[in-house]
Amino acid sequence: MALLHLTGAQLAYGHVPLLRDAAFSLDEGERVALIGRNGSGKSSLLRLLAGTEVPDAGLLNVQQGLRRAAVAQEPHFDDALTVFDAVAQGVQEVRGLRERVEQHVSGDDIDTLHARLDALDGWTWEQRVEEAIERLRLPRDAAVATLSGGTAKRVALARALVERPDVLLLDEPTNHLDIDAIEWLQSLLAAWRGALVVVSHDRAFIDAVATRIVELDRGTLRSYPGRFAAYEATKQRELEAEALATARADKLLAAEEVWVRQGVEARRTRSVGRIARLEALRAQRAARRDSLANVRLELSAGRASGRLVAELDDVSISLGGRLLVDRFSGTFLRGDKVGLIGPNGVGKTTMLKLILGELAPDRGRVRRGTHLSVAYFDQMRSALRLDATLADTISPGSEWVEIGRSRRHVMSYLGDFLFAPARAQALVSTLSGGERNRLLLARLFALPANVLVLDEPTNDLDIETLELLEELLQGYDGTVFLVSHDRRFLDAVVTSTLAWEGDAGTPGLWREYPGGYADWRVQRDRSRAAVASMANTAPGPAAAPAASGSAGKGAAAAPKARARLSFKEQRELDGLPGQIAALEAEQKAIGERLASTALYTDEPQRVGELQARYEQIDDALTEALTRWETLAARVQDASSLP
Repeated sequence: MALLHLTGAQLAYGHVPLLRDAAFSLDEGERVALIGRNGSGKSSLLRLLAGTEVPDAGLLNVQQGLRRAAVAQEPHFDDALTVFDAVAQGVQEVRGLRERVEQHVSGDDIDTLHARLDALDGWTWEQRVEEAIERLRLPRDAAVATLSGGTAKRVALARALVERPDVLLLDEPTNHLDIDAIEWLQSLLAAWRGALVVVSHDRAFIDAVATRIVELDRGTLRSYPGRFAAYEATKQRELEAEALATARADKLLAAEEVWVRQGVEARRTRSVGRIARLEALRAQRAARRDSLANVRLELSAGRASGRLVAELDDVSISLGGRLLVDRFSGTFLRGDKVGLIGPNGVGKTTMLKLILGELAPDRGRVRRGTHLSVAYFDQMRSALRLDATLADTISPGSEWVEIGRSRRHVMSYLGDFLFAPARAQALVSTLSGGERNRLLLARLFALPANVLVLDEPTNDLDIETLELLEELLQGYDGTVFLVSHDRRFLDAVVTSTLAWEGDAGTPGLWREYPGGYADWRVQRDRSRAAVASMANTAPGPAAAPAASGSAGKGAAAAPKARARLSFKEQRELDGLPGQIAALEAEQKAIGERLASTALYTDEPQRVGELQARYEQIDDALTEALTRWETLAARVQDASSLP
């Protein structure tokens, strides 16, 4: 039975229709991911479902007694509240019920109150509030008025989670969360017993949480059951079919326009029906809202830097009495794409400043390369002046922008980032969060830089722009340092991962791993398993002498002597990336076929065969990646030999 049912919804702001006769239904236990381009109306639709906004036309039917909780992109609180009090607003009902039970208010039916408290799990509401505050790393006793926008968003998320509503409505919940918090949130939502509608552009998060994807595209809602990969395959087929239908309609209209403009003899014999069809084609063409253009991204690396970008040797630094980096060594070369991951507040920005020479270490040595030209993408958008126009932000005092060796008019350049010429003189303060991120990218890419520092560039960007940015960074000749919580984006862009792996005993521990986020997880887990295994099989006191003296030294030196690769092993290592890429491409193609409905209708006998092959490739990929890690580690060990 549907909890919510929206029919015939119409909604417009100014001349732009956001919803056109839209329909939406949410069933019990469904977890829906709502996606679409920036500005398409996703947040407005969420407000309609929450009941805080009404459509221009249409009807929203809500099941009686349904409890809804919504988290907006920019939540608001009473400034007098502490974080604990603000989060506890989500359990106001159970707090009131428990107070009435504890005070034994006359006239109350104690049995009814107990049953209601049991149903709402209200006996331990303090524990629920404390757990949410701890998981989202919130300052329990801080005043809400002193919090940043990102922290306030996490407070609103905690308040909604402790409420445990029947329907939870979340607008970009992963923004400003670190990866650990995102994974905790997605595990919580995956086990959520209520219904969920979440607006998100985090593809890994959508895959982990959603049971259905709903796309808001040019005012129309389209539903796609299943995971994000199935949506991508189906959407691609739909776009191809739409493009073909549009081309046919345009061709027919052009032919009819030529016919109606022919000479006198043709006009004498033209039929009334054909003229009516021409008028209908003209009306359809005028009414058709073509697919919006894609963002065009172009980036110049400027003058090439030296081969060395930075070399850190046994570097440590403390700030405010906290050890943030402890005895780290690493080398970063031109063309490296390095992802930095770790919880909020562990020192990712400090590590970047060390690498780029903006901070001096307390101990150790930092050597920087030559001809470095650095451009920053700041997640707080501090480089944007809210009182400046879009044109002045991109090219102050000039109508032209230099991109590599080409010269572009600022209006044309803004058009590449989906800003209409009429908006070039609009103030930055009038832009949405996603539009400000697009403007910041436009400003960044107008700078001739050979080192890009991107601090959470994926916040508020729609999925299509994310994919285009991935392609741009993959082909960028310069060096990239990327701080991001978007795991899919990290996997697509970075060639190595700099991960914080500290704890209370080693707060400043950083390690570098080859590959992206998924590669780091595999290598870290194997490393932990190996350490645990060695601890479990550690030799007793009788075996200790063998590890000391000259014999011990010889045993320790043996692995290094074996570290260098043979010619055959080097050939194997060189060929593994191509082998892995081929396996991944084959697996992707099989996955798209398995996600296609045509396979099950046209070739049902092949489903089992393709599923078996998909699993075989999984095993082969695991084996190839393991072998690549082993050989790469030996090469790294060999590089440290005298």
